Amino acid sequence: MTILIATDSFKDALPAKAVCRAIERGLKRADSEIKTQIFPLADGGEGTAAILTFHNDGQTLSKEVNDPLFRPVEASYGLSADGRTAFIDMAEASGLQLLEEDERNPLLTSTYGTGELIADALERGARRILLGIGGSATNDCGTGMAAALGYRFLDENGEELKPIGKNLINIRKIVDEEVSFSSADIEVEVISDVDNPLYGPDGAAYIYAPQKGADGPAVTTLDKGLRHFSGILDDHFNRSFADIPAAGAAGGMGAGAMAFLGAELRPGTDAIVEYTDFDKALQDADLLITGEGKLDAQTAHGKLIHGICRRAQKSGVPVIALCGTLDAAPEQIEEIGLKAAFSIIDRPLPLKEALKHTERSLDQTAFHLLRVLTH
Repeated sequence: MTILIATDSFKDALPAKAVCRAIERGLKRADSEIKTQIFPLADGGEGTAAILTFHNDGQTLSKEVNDPLFRPVEASYGLSADGRTAFIDMAEASGLQLLEEDERNPLLTSTYGTGELIADALERGARRILLGIGGSATNDCGTGMAAALGYRFLDENGEELKPIGKNLINIRKIVDEEVSFSSADIEVEVISDVDNPLYGPDGAAYIYAPQKGADGPAVTTLDKGLRHFSGILDDHFNRSFADIPAAGAAGGMGAGAMAFLGAELRPGTDAIVEYTDFDKALQDADLLITGEGKLDAQTAHGKLIHGICRRAQKSGVPVIALCGTLDAAPEQIEEIGLKAAFSIIDRPLPLKEALKHTERSLDQTAFHLLRVLTH
């Protein structure tokens, strides 16, 4: 039997590669002769760049850039073996995890650091950018990113504005004379797992800004700013972006990337399985083991596990999932495309304690699973 181990990270516990390794150890303890292949995955959020770099034999580079509040932070990104493709996580420079709870305010945060990472990759010769935009702390419609690449944003008096969320409503003109690249000369793909429009009740501000620290009045201000700036973008680029699915992803970074970088937006799972040659890895597998921190009814709606289950079904490979929290009924597990699902929690534990034991719990559950399957 050959088992393919392909999982996302277990949030706040283990990165994807460590999850795969823990499962592999448990399987090998149950049967040292079992053939395994680890295949860490991501969905466009934190860790996506590392996964793509791993699967493309790339190198990881670091650069000091600005965090969401314009403070220095060391951020990393990946570069493919041939140096032509850069793998960048927005969360590295512009992520919510970089801020303390009381610092989170999307009126004041910026994507400037993400733009600095893109600029560094272009300076090194990359001509293709794969940008994962999950986990952002921002709602600036990508103006910070654009400012780091040479764009300037002016108010009604011709004064340059700081590229932050609260200033979107004050922008009257986009100046691109200092932009050092042409979007026609680069290829940018944005990986996202949401499909929200730019503004309105289902847009970036109303749906996601509260998670980033915005109160009611701030959400209203941000939504008005996105609505206003959308018109500025339309006039400058002679194209409408607001209603394109995922335009509102990452505080409007979806729309900003399309406008300023000429980017194409891709669903996270589809992009990841394509760029990692996941289908090729499936060809030799008799069983696929996957997993995530929580498996519930939402897993069947665009999440990574559902996507790889669809791929596995086409190849005739059964899929078993390991998870921290199992909150899906048998019919929902079947809808997701799983043969079975198991929680790795073996006794009542507070969440913090359970997270600490994730590695051991994955190992032990994988051990017992293979014993059942092969003995």
